[in-house]
Parts: sequence; structure tokens; C-alpha cells
Amino acid sequence: MTLPAIEADAAARPPRIGLLDTARGAALIAMATYHFSWDMEFMGYLAPGTAETGWLKIYARAIATTFLFIVGISLALSSTPEVRWPSFWKRFGMIAAAAVLISIATRIAMPNEWIYFGILHCIAVLTLIGVVFVRLPLAFALIVTVALVAAWITDNFGTPGLLRSSFFDPRYLAWIGLAEMPERSNDYVPLFPWATPFFAGLSFASIALRTGIVHRLAAIGTGSWWTAKLGRHSLAFYLIHQPVLIALAYGLSLVVPPPKPDPVETYLKQCNAACVMQQGEALCRSFCQCTLQKLQTQSLLTPLQAGTIDIENDERVQTIAAECSAEAQ
Repeated sequence: MTLPAIEADAAARPPRIGLLDTARGAALIAMATYHFSWDMEFMGYLAPGTAETGWLKIYARAIATTFLFIVGISLALSSTPEVRWPSFWKRFGMIAAAAVLISIATRIAMPNEWIYFGILHCIAVLTLIGVVFVRLPLAFALIVTVALVAAWITDNFGTPGLLRSSFFDPRYLAWIGLAEMPERSNDYVPLFPWATPFFAGLSFASIALRTGIVHRLAAIGTGSWWTAKLGRHSLAFYLIHQPVLIALAYGLSLVVPPPKPDPVETYLKQCNAACVMQQGEALCRSFCQCTLQKLQTQSLLTPLQAGTIDIENDERVQTIAAECSAEAQ
């Protein structure tokens, strides 16, 4: 490429938006606070299931939505006026490698709940999908966005299970997001419904580029704020923050040991956290309270929590689950 061509390409690129970096940095801080609540739960300071229910569950989903919306915007901006393939593949390679690293580390540390498709895995796949759409007319991204929103509404407020099937339950298909009961994971961010904020961001940025909104947003500034500087190093922060937070929580446990958990509260939190992944909270409260009472009546709660009962194969537990499921419907 000649010097005039390089200068023309640079002139055609959208300006860096400090506000976007600031929003990304703020989302990183929010993510760290949520992860620290998970660490405190892991160390025993919070009841099991706390980080996966109530307002913390909403908080976590809001953070993930913000991240993926920003990823969609960033991909559209970085691909204007055309995709810079060396930079694209370098960035993709870093994200994919980080995702694989997290899978390996969690498979070793937490084999029963390892991260087989977390937010980095989702970002990596959506990046490959999104780079196709940034080269297509805007209408294609808008259509996909509307379709995803409609599917999300159907899945949450329409016919239960209409979009889902047990066929997608195995890990090698669960990443699509149509599983009825996906394998447990400490960070599960499948393509559906999480492609929705990504395509919304992609569509928004494409419209902003065509209407001059990008330059207005860039003019707001904030690029020198510390949150903006943090936002420009999001991947490094993501990889580093959790080991640091876990070390802090562990250090605290050595100085101020956590209180002994209430077995009843622990069971209800764990039961609700697992149940609400597939059912409504009201139904889950009824189901979990029912199973708790039956487990206590049959003196099964203590051995269940001690891990001496095989939940999947114990007929007594399976019978209780079936009876309470029928009563909760």
C-alpha cells in the first residue's frame, strides 16, 4: 500500500471513542466485584448459590450484556473502512488462547464445574461470526438482531421449552444455547441468547457510522480517565483479576475464618441456583422447600451434603425429586 493510500485509510477510520473505553473499564470493575462475591461464596463467607440467585444473578447478566454489546460495537468500528486482517487475527488468537487456558485451568481445579464455554469462548465465536456480517449490508445484522430478540422473548415468555431440546444437552452442543439441561459450569455463556447484545452492538455501531454519531461520541472525551485506560487492557485484566481476588479471599480466610454454614440455608441456596437455570423462581422455591422437607424426614439431608449419596443413582432421592416436581407444577 502506498503512502497516500495509507493516509487515506487512516483518515477513513473512525476516531477512538474514549467513552467506549470508559464503559468497558467500568464493566471490568463491575465484573471484578461480582467475581469477588463468587470468591467469598467459594471460601464460605456467603451461602452456596448466593452469587447465582437474586440481584447478584441480575447483576451478572447485566455485566455480560454490557460486555457483549461493547464487543459488537468495537468489531464494527475496528472493521471500518475495511477489516484489518493482521490485527483481527492477532486479537482473535489472543482471545481464543485465553479461552482455552481458562478451560484447562478450571478443568484441573474444578473438574465438575469447569468452564467449557464461558464469556471468552462466546466472544471468540461471535467475533468470527460478526466479521462476516460487517462485510454485509446493514439489513442482515438488523434482521438477525430482531430475530434473536424475538427468540429470547419466546424462550422467556412464550411456550416453555419451545426452542430447547435435550439433544443439545451434551457439552459439544450446549455452547449453541438450546440445551434443556446443560452441564454445570462456573461460567456458561452460550451463543443463544448472548449473541443478542453482540448483534445489537454491531447494528448500533453500523448505524452510528452512517449517521455521524460516532464523531459526536468521540467528541465527549473521557479517554484520559483511569477507567478508559483500564478498558484498553480488558483481556489482561480479565486473566489477572480472578487469581488476585481468590488469593485475597483465601488470605482473609486464614485471618478471619468463615462461619460454619447453616445446612438448611445451604441446601435451599444450592437447590434454587441449580433449578432457576431451567425453571421460574416461584416454582423452584416450591420444589426446593418440598425436597428439603422430604430429605429431612428421611434423614437424607446430612449424607447428601456430605457427598455420601449418589444423587444421580439413589432411588430415594430420585423419588423425592419426582414427587416434588409433580407437586410444584
